[in-house]
Amino acid sequence: MNLLEYNQSKKYKMIVYSSQIAVPTSHSFEVIDITEQIDDLVSQSGVLQGMVSISSMHTTCAVAVNENEIRLFDDIQKFFLSIAPPDEPYKHNDLHLREDIPPDEPENAHSHLIAMMLGNSEVVTVTDGALLLGRYQSILVLEMDGPRQRNLAIQVMGSR
Repeated sequence: MNLLEYNQSKKYKMIVYSSQIAVPTSHSFEVIDITEQIDDLVSQSGVLQGMVSISSMHTTCAVAVNENEIRLFDDIQKFFLSIAPPDEPYKHNDLHLREDIPPDEPENAHSHLIAMMLGNSEVVTVTDGALLLGRYQSILVLEMDGPRQRNLAIQVMGSR
């Protein structure tokens, strides 16, 4: 964890609090709610007014704000796998033609495509020291190439 404070004037102090969190996944396609973890980091940062940026450090994992509801998670999986099915003949999966890959490289082109559609980061407003989310909104990590451990870069910025 890293905390930087910038004194722009005697009245205003900008805080930049950086951290990383690890999110273990247990399925090939999975949605995990990380709202509580992000809320804890916002509290630790001391930022009262500002924003928090959450970024995946992987190309087959996404971050989104949406509803934490198990049937919706099933719909998300079904929808994205219908757009980018794993068994299509993707060029990225022609592993025998690539020289730059480790021996355990999976055929995961579909995961890259889905992650690009979803995006790898979100920014959430911080007001009065808390995440400003709507009634049904949660911060979600979407795994498309698991199971594995995912790392997220978190940066809370604002003032006290």
